[in-house]
Amino acid sequence: MADKFLESKIQDGKVTLFVRAGCPYSRNAMEMLKQYNLAPGCLQVFDINESRDAQDYFQATGQSPVPRVFIGRHCIGGLSDLENARCRLPAMLQRIGALR
Repeated sequence: MADKFLESKIQDGKVTLFVRAGCPYSRNAMEMLKQYNLAPGCLQVFDINESRDAQDYFQATGQSPVPRVFIGRHCIGGLSDLENARCRLPAMLQRIGALR
């Protein structure tokens, strides 16, 4: 059930961020992504604080469930993965048409 819900949120041409309210890692990931000149509507943020199923689904990957970053349909991973991809991120965002 969680997998269908989560998969329905991930879209080509969008940056999708699954977060938990109050999580400093989630906040840092959002701030990092907001530094890019994203086209309107291309950044989608979903709070999974109330969804234990979604958290469990992401936890099954062996990583922290939040933040979870998708560029298009490709999962980047969490905040440290996003930071490690910083030099490749502009090209990735351009490729999916998310930049202005």
